[in-house]
Amino acid sequence: QVQLVESGGGLVQAGGSLRLSCVASRSILSFDSMGWYRQAPGKQRELVASITHGTTNYVDSVKGRFTISRDIAKNTVYLQMNSLKPDDTAVYYCNTVRVGINYWGKGTLVTVSS
Repeated sequence: QVQLVESGGGLVQAGGSLRLSCVASRSILSFDSMGWYRQAPGKQRELVASITHGTTNYVDSVKGRFTISRDIAKNTVYLQMNSLKPDDTAVYYCNTVRVGINYWGKGTLVTVSS
């Protein structure tokens, strides 16, 4: 039983920044890994960034622009997004796996205008 709630999405101009938050219903130390996925219209959902025991990974298209981090005291994982591009427009989802079960937030929409 894990609940994940995303927030921080919105409309931003190209080149701008946005920070997404994912608040979990229990300590994120109970998860081996947490990640941010995104799904753009007509495209498959893709893994954007993950943090696993403090180690971060990113899809090539966001390297150098996005940063995933965590605040253990707040049960929260963040995705800091800088230098946003229109191609970053998507619904962003928080995800974790615990004892073999996938948990997803409901998503937060990020729209980057040109």
